[in-house]
Amino acid sequence: HHNIESISLCFFFCQFLSPQLWLCYLSQFSKQTYRFFSFLYIPFLLSFFSSNNNKKKSFSPLSSVFFSIIMGPHQNISSLFLIFSVLFVVAAADCSNGTCKLDDKCSSDADCGPGLYCLSCTLSFQGNRCVRSTGTDPFKLVNSSLPFNKYAFLTTHNAFAIEGEPSHTGIPRVTPTNQEDNITQQLNNGVRGLMLDTYDFDGAIWLCHSFGGQCHDYTAFEPAIDTLKEIEGFLSANPSEIVTLILEDYVETPNGLTKVFTDAGLMKYWFPVAKMPKGGQDWPLVSDMVTNNQRLIVFTSVKSKEQSEGIAYQWNYMVENQYGDGGMEKGNCPNRAESSAMNDKSKSLVLVNYFRTLPLKPLACVQNSGHLLDMLMTCHDAAANRWANFIAVDFYKRSEGGGAFLATDTLNGQLLCNCGDVHSCAGSTPGSCTRS
Repeated sequence: HHNIESISLCFFFCQFLSPQLWLCYLSQFSKQTYRFFSFLYIPFLLSFFSSNNNKKKSFSPLSSVFFSIIMGPHQNISSLFLIFSVLFVVAAADCSNGTCKLDDKCSSDADCGPGLYCLSCTLSFQGNRCVRSTGTDPFKLVNSSLPFNKYAFLTTHNAFAIEGEPSHTGIPRVTPTNQEDNITQQLNNGVRGLMLDTYDFDGAIWLCHSFGGQCHDYTAFEPAIDTLKEIEGFLSANPSEIVTLILEDYVETPNGLTKVFTDAGLMKYWFPVAKMPKGGQDWPLVSDMVTNNQRLIVFTSVKSKEQSEGIAYQWNYMVENQYGDGGMEKGNCPNRAESSAMNDKSKSLVLVNYFRTLPLKPLACVQNSGHLLDMLMTCHDAAANRWANFIAVDFYKRSEGGGAFLATDTLNGQLLCNCGDVHSCAGSTPGSCTRS
């Protein structure tokens, strides 16, 4: 039923999809109807091809040809598609093969420059854009001569709950996922904090996204040793980096965690509890931690294990805001039940959670952008004017542009040189920058 109403409705919705879809639909109509609605569509085409500054020049030389085909007495649909294809290729030619910059439109990851990838965020922008995919290493950019608590680290919530991870139990998994990259990819992209849920399961220690303190075939992701070996591989290959593990710990096997960390070859990197400050003092210098090869910090949610296994009880050393939906209320940064108040300065570290109770990937690109930055400021005020050392998010690479990487850069800028971006700190001494 190709009447005026249906075509107009299609035109309205197709502006939010793609010009190819609209042209395919339009090509089914009579010559007269096609020609009439082409006039409606031309402004959209012009807007589509010239929306990016570095593509404007590409469209102009061919625009008159496009018009002549539509207006000419011998209209040819095939010719129209040919010209449209040429326009599309030429318009994109100025930004492809790794030349696209942050926020540029793209068609694939290969179009984007280093440290970027091509993402669709339908709640924020039309089509695909290049957004950040890697973080900034403050140790290398600025220095590693400050205490550990003077840096900020991007942290992945349920880092092990990876989309597409095959079942290791033979039973289809029925539990939410929170990340898209494997552990090695997360670390290589700049993540330095990993939240892991540890359970007794099937005679070993497993990582599970479960409930009630019990792991099941349908909530299990993989044996913990597999993930820990990936971490060992990263620490071995990157001798100046530090990784922090925050365990939601349901392991009841005596010394179960100690054994799996030993079997994974991680004890040689272990940062001892004895060196962790409990009175709000500064942590050891990062440079000293690196020199001593004590580059793995592990926290557990079980208080007794600090004494029995030498694994630090998390809330003896950090304050943490509420996780889930309760931690995403605008203008409010309450502490989670296990943590002391956010303004408790006897704890040297600050952890800010910013993720939904139910992880929804399509929303992550918006949540990990401006809203995240706003919450960091809110929690800064709640934590007695202290910036977060860890920010935990779902789907860490998804954003409107800079996302969680930009948020981490902002935190490190404030912590290292009182600037709004860590890149402003390069070559400076701590405190020499004016807040931007």
